[in-house]
Amino acid sequence: MTGSEAPPSFRLAYVPGVTPTKWVRIWHERLPAVPLTLVPVSAAEAADVLRARGVDAGFVRLPIDRTDLSAIPLYTETTVVVVPKDHVVAAVDEVSPDDLADEIVLHPLDDTLTWEQRPGVAAKERPNTTADAIELVAAGVGVLVVPQSIARLHHRKDLTYRTVVDAPESRVALSWPEDATTDLVEQFIGIVRGRTVNSSRGRQPTTQTSPSAQTAATKGKRPDAGAARKKPTPGKKPVGRGSRAGSGGARGTGKGKPRRRSS
Repeated sequence: MTGSEAPPSFRLAYVPGVTPTKWVRIWHERLPAVPLTLVPVSAAEAADVLRARGVDAGFVRLPIDRTDLSAIPLYTETTVVVVPKDHVVAAVDEVSPDDLADEIVLHPLDDTLTWEQRPGVAAKERPNTTADAIELVAAGVGVLVVPQSIARLHHRKDLTYRTVVDAPESRVALSWPEDATTDLVEQFIGIVRGRTVNSSRGRQPTTQTSPSAQTAATKGKRPDAGAARKKPTPGKKPVGRGSRAGSGGARGTGKGKPRRRSS
């Protein structure tokens, strides 16, 4: 390396709700000489940051404008409704969109779910952010439907959430500029997809990682068909299956008013 060359590094963007800790840990184990910098971005700006080469790769929420970008879907999240703890919904395990028909369902400007027809009654104004919407839910103004990881991110002692069946779900993907699939990007793809350091598809392996570090189990997430094939762990199910993960119980067979737990 000449004096004018910068040492290698890797910049990784991530949107709210995504926790890249386990992948970053494996990166440091395999490539200790290559610093990894985490860059938090909003779901709306993630694609533009990638195109502008502000980062080398990033975790995004689909759909995004795929122009000039490659993406590997990783998992699909359970959709939940956030309500006050004393709300009637808190007494059941799961609800359907029809159960929210009489509720004011808040729709923040940074919402990541795509509905053909939004449930409930629309509020007079849209909150600027999900954080603002959470404050309104706590004040009893309405309820909020979000991916489960977003509900966890904004956890409050006075709020809870329940699974919403038959609702749009948020898919998380690893994305990067398609004309910048560098060796380091390939290394990170291999880590995210669970490849071992001895995999023929990996590049420049350095150290062996323990099986536990390669586990991609995260509560409320279900791996997409394009992700590495492995036995699902509790709370994480393959895309396309009928059952859903989440904090609620087994999915009901019908719609209507919220169903109470069995005694």
